[in-house]
Amino acid sequence: MGITRQETLIHWNYFLTIEDDLYNLNRYVDFSKANDYTFSLEIARILLSACSEVDVVLKQLCLTIDKATSANTINQYHNLITTKISDFTSFKVILPTHGLELQPWINWESNTSPIWWTAHNKVKHERHKQFELANLKNCLNSVAGLYVSVLHLYHEKANTGELLQLPRLFNVSDEHFGGTSMGRYGHSFIYKLSI
Repeated sequence: MGITRQETLIHWNYFLTIEDDLYNLNRYVDFSKANDYTFSLEIARILLSACSEVDVVLKQLCLTIDKATSANTINQYHNLITTKISDFTSFKVILPTHGLELQPWINWESNTSPIWWTAHNKVKHERHKQFELANLKNCLNSVAGLYVSVLHLYHEKANTGELLQLPRLFNVSDEHFGGTSMGRYGHSFIYKLSI
């Protein structure tokens, strides 16, 4: 009898791929406050990829909350998500090896997009004038925002330690960390998410 394939967690795997690109960027740009406004083509590519996936994941998250929703923009997602997940906007992401703590959704309101999301739109549509917004600070927050979004989309698997493999850069604050798990197919974090 062969092994059976676990349900494909396409958005988790895609997040890990984007996070791996970010990890490789650290070889060239140190993740420190001094480099917050460093911008480049590679940073722009990661920012655009992360934000594109955030849009897809939030749409899926909204559908898991309300199967009849027609929400399809960042501001339309807000009320549905924050009503169901009270700590979504205050959720903390840490980069322990860099001493950084991020709250990527902290300034998200029903009529105000996160700063990094606005930067993404400007880089996407006005790159010739707004390219400097493809900076490290916006990039880190966009990937952290994706991390938070994917964790909540897969909250049941996150809470039981079924999201394989470990992220290379990101972790969550103590209030959402439930330990680690080591199994036959790899290591994972156990999260404490309420949804």
